[in-house]
Amino acid sequence: MKQQRQQRRGAGGPLRRVQIGNALSAFGSGFTMPYMFVYVDQVRGLGSLAAGMVFTVFALAALAVLPFTGRGIDKYGPRPVLLAGTALAATGAFAFGHATGTPALLVSSFLFGAGVTTCQPALATMIVRCSTAATRAHAFALQFTLVNLGMGIGALVGGQIVNVADPASLTRLFTIEAATFLGLALVTGTAQASKGYSPKVHLTAVHEKTEGPTGLRALVADKAMLRLCVLAGLIFFTCYGQFESGVAAFATDTVGTAPSTLGFAIGANALTIVVLQMFMVRITARRRRTTAMAAAGLVWLGAWTMALVAGLIRTETMAATVAIVSIYALFGVGESLLAPTMGPIVADLAPARLLGTYNAGYALVKQIAIAVGPAVGVLLVGSGTWPLYLAAMAGSTLLIVALALRLRPHLTPEQDNAAPAVVHAIPVRELQTAA
Repeated sequence: MKQQRQQRRGAGGPLRRVQIGNALSAFGSGFTMPYMFVYVDQVRGLGSLAAGMVFTVFALAALAVLPFTGRGIDKYGPRPVLLAGTALAATGAFAFGHATGTPALLVSSFLFGAGVTTCQPALATMIVRCSTAATRAHAFALQFTLVNLGMGIGALVGGQIVNVADPASLTRLFTIEAATFLGLALVTGTAQASKGYSPKVHLTAVHEKTEGPTGLRALVADKAMLRLCVLAGLIFFTCYGQFESGVAAFATDTVGTAPSTLGFAIGANALTIVVLQMFMVRITARRRRTTAMAAAGLVWLGAWTMALVAGLIRTETMAATVAIVSIYALFGVGESLLAPTMGPIVADLAPARLLGTYNAGYALVKQIAIAVGPAVGVLLVGSGTWPLYLAAMAGSTLLIVALALRLRPHLTPEQDNAAPAVVHAIPVRELQTAA
């Protein structure tokens, strides 16, 4: 009976610590991310060019460290890599808050970005190792909810501390974030799967391979994972890459939405996720994962339709405002569909010996898409070609639907959540993952 309870709840205490660490990390990100540009541009007086360079270096740090992060997780486990990432992030955040010149800001931004990026696949791997096949979707959905909630609360609290006229307030902000990363190391770095815990899952037809390609070569050789990465890149480009850039520029510059209203719309997105996420877990638990991804694309198509409506009726302030808020709320619905889907499918595709590599490769695709998305969105909106921008995004969402459905034949029924779990089967794969 004890083992059955563990099957339903995952690894209990260790998983709770990982989720608390996720929330703490998100709180720190929300605490400072919205104010990094203002800090470099206005508080330090270095201009928008230097601020842009800081964000570029922050993104490039991900490309530099993620290939090594995956190998490190596979070789040493996620906890040592997580501790290294938190140390880098804490050092970078603290140095960023005390830097006054461009060179120092660029170096600290690289350390900051490298640390944050290193933590992501390590945390994802820990969630996989501290959960069962039956509870994994719920664990990833809860992580997504806590991340959104943490970032929202962090942004709210950070906004009360920030004072552009007082550089010390921003220094204090980044120092507190450095402390949150140390807290992440303390809370999550001690988590490990329960000893003797052997969740039983159905053994898939694809047996675990102990030999073969390693590193990113193994990921590239996996056709299903490669297709998933292409789909994920398009998802992150179309939604997350536009969330705070292209859509925000469209709302403020084209529709004339007030910044305060835009903040309300972003809050509506977070509220939608918090309210709907656990319901979406129940809905997606009885559906194919490819169906959930396709449904997210259709929901986002509705969001871009509302954007078109907002652009056409922008002279009607109240109606246009409702349309803008609806865009962000619909984004939240689609995100809620994806949260219990994307992480678990990566975990099911990955051989146990390459779980870190697969999570790192997935994170790398995410970072590239999120870096490219804002540049494309702001460029199209800023040039005055907003109908072309909306058409491109709508076309991308239709492509998401098509790619999600075309991914289906390349997945086993278990990977696509199309086969019922058989609890009495031999737990070979899960034992290797939980080890």
